[in-house]
Amino acid sequence: MAVRKFKPTTPGQRHKVIGVFKGAITATTPEKSLTVGKKSSGGRNAEGHLTTRYLGGGHKRKYRMIDFKRNKDGVPAVVKSIEYDPNRSARIALLYYVDGAKAYIIAPNGLEVGQTVVSGPEAAPEIGNALPLSKIPVGTVVHAIELRPGQGAFMARSAGTFAQLVSREGDYAIVKLPSGETRKILSACKATVGVVGNSEHSLERSGKAGRSRWLGRRPHNRGVVMNPVDHPMGGGEGRASGGHPRSRKGLYSKGLKTRAPKKTSSKYIIERRKK
Repeated sequence: MAVRKFKPTTPGQRHKVIGVFKGAITATTPEKSLTVGKKSSGGRNAEGHLTTRYLGGGHKRKYRMIDFKRNKDGVPAVVKSIEYDPNRSARIALLYYVDGAKAYIIAPNGLEVGQTVVSGPEAAPEIGNALPLSKIPVGTVVHAIELRPGQGAFMARSAGTFAQLVSREGDYAIVKLPSGETRKILSACKATVGVVGNSEHSLERSGKAGRSRWLGRRPHNRGVVMNPVDHPMGGGEGRASGGHPRSRKGLYSKGLKTRAPKKTSSKYIIERRKK
């Protein structure tokens, strides 16, 4: 897949870079039985109070129910279509199982319409197949990795991401994650072979502010332009820099470690993520 650039006929077209749909997307309407309505909160809680700012508006969406667990072991499925999903950066694939069931999965690079995929410990380590880490050859790139057996895909799910199975150690597999972190994961956890599709997503540029509004993102005010009562970086004469970068609540926003120092899962981390 590639990206499209446009002739600078308008200010909005000048810097716009978007993904190519023709050829990459094979169906324009989602499977009705696997979609539900998605209500927009506008950043308000159950009482109607604004708890998250700069959200609201945007195009109406329908949520596609994704099968992150891939627990139909040994039942082959045929890829019916590759579709766009407005709720995630990756593309999704519609599967038709031989027993009549239908499901959506995250579409990896190289997955084609008509291809057969299967999950379970007996599955071959081929693109689109989901199997336990204990059955995947060392060195294989994977995505949609579980953190606990049966939990469902938890890591490496966004467009273009992948993790690599580095080695095994007893009941654990050593996996290098997209962040650069190397950690232990139980070998019974499932992962899908391949790299998440739509890898050119990182090259896309909106080109204009209106595209952010279509996504439900409202204009974001900087802290330095506020008054001291509203933000720790506000106030000052003229265009003051604002001091140390902080959040609205006064916490340092750059360089401050936010992970709990005594977090139980730290013992599974072999190497921290790259800065």
